Amino acid sequence: MLRRRICCLVGTRPEVIKMAPVILALKQQHWAEVDVLATAQHRGLLDQALSDFGITPDHDLDAMLPDQTLAGLTSRLLQKVDDYLRVVEPELVIAQGDTTTVFVASLACFYRRIPFTHVEAGLRTFDLAYPFPEEFNRVVTSISAKLHFAPTAGARDNLLKEGIDDQSILVTGNTVIDALFLTRNHRPALPIALPDDAQVILMSAHRRENFGKPLNQVFLAVQDLLKNFPRLHVIYPVHPNPNVKAMAETMLGQEARVHLLEPLNYPSLFAALDRCDLVLTDSGGLQEEAPALSKPVLVLRNETERPEAVHAGVAALVGASRAGIVAAVTRLLSDAAFYQSMAKGVSPYGDGHAATRICDRLEKYFATVPFPAG
Repeated sequence: MLRRRICCLVGTRPEVIKMAPVILALKQQHWAEVDVLATAQHRGLLDQALSDFGITPDHDLDAMLPDQTLAGLTSRLLQKVDDYLRVVEPELVIAQGDTTTVFVASLACFYRRIPFTHVEAGLRTFDLAYPFPEEFNRVVTSISAKLHFAPTAGARDNLLKEGIDDQSILVTGNTVIDALFLTRNHRPALPIALPDDAQVILMSAHRRENFGKPLNQVFLAVQDLLKNFPRLHVIYPVHPNPNVKAMAETMLGQEARVHLLEPLNYPSLFAALDRCDLVLTDSGGLQEEAPALSKPVLVLRNETERPEAVHAGVAALVGASRAGIVAAVTRLLSDAAFYQSMAKGVSPYGDGHAATRICDRLEKYFATVPFPAG
């Protein structure tokens, strides 16, 4: 039986986590021939995540260089991805999110007239400079994509307002919930030992717009909270970017109840999320994952392209204000009724079946497309 050649593209750790359910589901389809392409926009973190899900790339562009600039990475990736498309000739490329990898892939596919399909389409802050450069990447990607897999109805509405054809959009839920449920089945162990009565914050702070003074304010808030709550422990997997790591080690490295860890593999991250009382984050994935496990989320940003959790009352925007962070965490840790109001177990981002919906839509798409000649 002839099968349809599909390239599944990943470049960073979050992309692997959210693409893994799609890759694994497509590999089970009798009609699909799956080729996994890794750009290695982030080398070590990418490899770790691929290993977590038992995925081995068929092709690896190994694009990461030390101290790479956005312009350098973009130009390097464009040539490498174009060379791959020329040689392999996939019938369709599918990728997730808003990284340079995804933007470049959509552009290279446009140049080669190869259909590009976008997982997690339609997220918007409506400010091209925030987050930077992700908002630009996802807006441009939507212009050229053939199919748009929107995680929520709100994301679909954003696409419709931009003139995207409704027939090309499918609301699937977010594939990160699929990944979360897959991992939960294995019940991974917490990577550190904590007292049974510890109050625990899982923190993730690494976005470019928080470098410098904002990150300083976040870390000062953590110091304040440790003084105010003697049972409080903070689990902080530190991003390897030197703008983050150096400041974290300087300001928090001597705090006995702050656990500065290397980036966690996904099972260990799940275990930390499952153990914590609340999440303090500027990342996108944790805003989606934490509500599904009934964990309140405080977002270290002034805007979010994931407003559904805020609207549902299970997340709140606190920015990078020292006073604002301390006040928000203090209320959650001191007011049981308020805590329960944010720990409702409401998951506005999906039911764990997004990958199945994506596979079904791709099969329907290919049913209307003839096989390439030869």
